[in-house]
Amino acid sequence: MDLAYRPIDADNHYYEPLDAFTRYQDRSMRNRGVQILNEGKRAYIVIGGRVNRFIANPTFDPVIVPGCIELVFRGQIPDGVDAASFSQVEPIHPEYRDREHRLEVMDEQGLAAIFLFPTLGCGVEQALRDDTGATMACLSAFNRWLEEDWGFGYQDRIFAAPMLSLADPSGAVTEVASLLERGARMVHIRPAPVPAAGGPRSFGHPDHDPVWAMLAEAGVPVAFHLGDSGYLRYAAAWGMNENFEPFARKADPLESVLVDDRAIYDTMASMIVHGVFHRHPTLRVASIENGSDWVAILAKRLRKKANQMPGAFPVDPRDVLRTNVWVSPYYEEDLRALADVIGVGHILFGSDWPHGEGLAEPLQFTKELTSFDHDDDVRRILRDNALDYLGATVAT
Repeated sequence: MDLAYRPIDADNHYYEPLDAFTRYQDRSMRNRGVQILNEGKRAYIVIGGRVNRFIANPTFDPVIVPGCIELVFRGQIPDGVDAASFSQVEPIHPEYRDREHRLEVMDEQGLAAIFLFPTLGCGVEQALRDDTGATMACLSAFNRWLEEDWGFGYQDRIFAAPMLSLADPSGAVTEVASLLERGARMVHIRPAPVPAAGGPRSFGHPDHDPVWAMLAEAGVPVAFHLGDSGYLRYAAAWGMNENFEPFARKADPLESVLVDDRAIYDTMASMIVHGVFHRHPTLRVASIENGSDWVAILAKRLRKKANQMPGAFPVDPRDVLRTNVWVSPYYEEDLRALADVIGVGHILFGSDWPHGEGLAEPLQFTKELTSFDHDDDVRRILRDNALDYLGATVAT
């Protein structure tokens, strides 16, 4: 597909160096927060005093080849072929950790801009869920590293999302104020019930309204990216492992059938049903790398509940879904069906590059857009929707 513009990839990643959490971590948090344990050539991440296996090799060297397991995730493994044979590794590339090298690769890939998310960082909050103080301190330290190494909007092309926890409501307000002052262009929040001493909280709990208000007023959107949401507890209820260890062990297929998109479904349901967007109508949120099959189910159930309890919804909750929520689907899904539910204007192109389950080349995503008849719809998905979500211009 020949394009007269450069797209914006809403799902890119970096591979963190070992000091991403420790470079600015307060010494008082060493035993409660993140530590690096070296054993010969092997390195381990210790979080909250326990070895964390969210990432099997936290040095990321060697690292998986971009896109090498695409067919596995498409469910297109040829008969008689072992799925493990698709996985390939290579020495880490400089563009995975350096923004100048990344810009060069983006130019080669034909991208105007990227939204940039963690890899290891997506598992840290779950590991610290029982220590609110350590959670807030560690994510704040991580954001300092992120600002230094990548920046929050480098050259208006690389939009790295700092991580925010709502576990301590007052601490979250402080962190948001700091991030806004330092130029954050979006924030990344884990799609999971908010941990609290008195029990988990909904995103729609009034304690979180000050954060939503600050972000809405500043025009800074929220991204809910796939990570360890703690939902393997539901798999454990059926006799499986509750620890999220992707690629570190052979998983029971029932795990993904039970929990694959449950966290993002629950997250968006809590925000819509508990009135976050009614109280903060200009707040923009996106689901990144959580798939999109959940969208139709949520829309159907929201409509049914609104019919059953009309007094609970000031406006049609499906309209809220279509107005305030953007979705970056998996490349193998039915994007036309997604557009029929949420609208073409709320679909974001995301490649998951350079992860192995993503696309080897981001613009291979254009092959998934053949069901869209109009060039303007394709442009919206590849570029314009990201601009609407971000609420900012990018360098062309």
